[in-house]
Amino acid sequence: MTFVVGLTGGISSGKTTVANLFHQQFAIDVVDADVIAREVVAMGTTGLAAITEHFGPTILNHDGTLNRSQLREIIFADAHEKSWLNQLLHPMIRQQMQYALAHTTSPYALLVIPLLVENQLQSMTDRVLVVDVDETIQIQRTMRRDGISYPHAQNILSAQATRAERLAVADDVINNSAENHQLLPQITELHQKYLAMSGRNL
Repeated sequence: MTFVVGLTGGISSGKTTVANLFHQQFAIDVVDADVIAREVVAMGTTGLAAITEHFGPTILNHDGTLNRSQLREIIFADAHEKSWLNQLLHPMIRQQMQYALAHTTSPYALLVIPLLVENQLQSMTDRVLVVDVDETIQIQRTMRRDGISYPHAQNILSAQATRAERLAVADDVINNSAENHQLLPQITELHQKYLAMSGRNL
């Protein structure tokens, strides 16, 4: 069994940067829930077929791919539709994550799940690593990255688990609040720790 570290954090916390550093510096395999979530609704999948049947062909772009922005608008406005979509996709995503983890070859694997706390997926991990950022910095980074307004960024933040809720389930924390914060020393220390925990102290 692979030793699995669940990596999570709020929007613009730096999850991708942290995961990339683990991969680039130490060749740790990364399984990303967001990537898998896109794969299960790609063209030709049963996921996309079920969504098209439920919402009608107008949910597709001209090229036959899923119109994500339209789908987001629908589920944002209708809790029942959101629930339907979650019931369809969550088991598919979970199954694919388990498959990917079973085929990793590094001493331990990173499972990147932005909504780990919200969807209570801690059971899929041996350890939870939270990338922690001050909420005002999250909002600033999100506005800058996505070119959105302050209220819009605040809405996104309020729809996620709170900083306190994430820290409550954290086994380990990476502080990424400072601009250009030195991430690598924190990651190097955690890497050594995870190697020891996985019993693969190479």
